[in-house]
Amino acid sequence: MSPINLRMLVPGQKANILKINAMGELGRRIRDMGLVPGTQLEVIGKAPLRDPVALRIEGTTIALRNSEADHIMVEVME
Repeated sequence: MSPINLRMLVPGQKANILKINAMGELGRRIRDMGLVPGTQLEVIGKAPLRDPVALRIEGTTIALRNSEADHIMVEVME
């Protein structure tokens, strides 16, 4: 399967992070949350207006805005 951005995932889907396209302060903030290439994640929910998205990473739940999720390229796990 080809890489897609994190925003495209639906609740219940699992994926591996392939690349972070954000630079500067935003890129650092994303990586500080543990979102680095090679990390597995699961989308556990989205707000009613689809922003933000809730992710489970190594037992921790975090929320990302869609504007942040757009910078994260993932590969969906089957």
